[in-house]
Amino acid sequence: MTAEQFVGRWKLIESENFEDYLKEVGIGLILRKAACAAKPTLEIKVNGNRWHVNQLSTFKNTTLEFTLGEEFDETTPDGRQFKSTITIQDGKVVHVQKKIKESDHDSVITRWFEGEKLITTLQSGSVISRRAYIRE
Repeated sequence: MTAEQFVGRWKLIESENFEDYLKEVGIGLILRKAACAAKPTLEIKVNGNRWHVNQLSTFKNTTLEFTLGEEFDETTPDGRQFKSTITIQDGKVVHVQKKIKESDHDSVITRWFEGEKLITTLQSGSVISRRAYIRE
């Protein structure tokens, strides 16, 4: 797996257990319903260890910029704040979100390829959501 494999535009085609994940991390009902209805497109650019990820949807557009292996401050689309680190481990991109506020919940978001699909799992506690994207 190389970082360049991730470069491009990816559209969501499958989503399993996403609402349960959002509930686990403390997202309210109205925001959960809106987020679940959205079909986001990921736009990924890579320059060395520096990544730029746009998530585009009718719900909300967000940008995440980071350097692999360096902790950074992250604000999620719903406004939660984390200390996050993203690394590549065993051919997968692993995004660890560590809570800042006691009321929030840690998460691990993992991305990898299965054939032509970009697979994303989101895990908090015992709840795991799986989402699949294909290249546009």
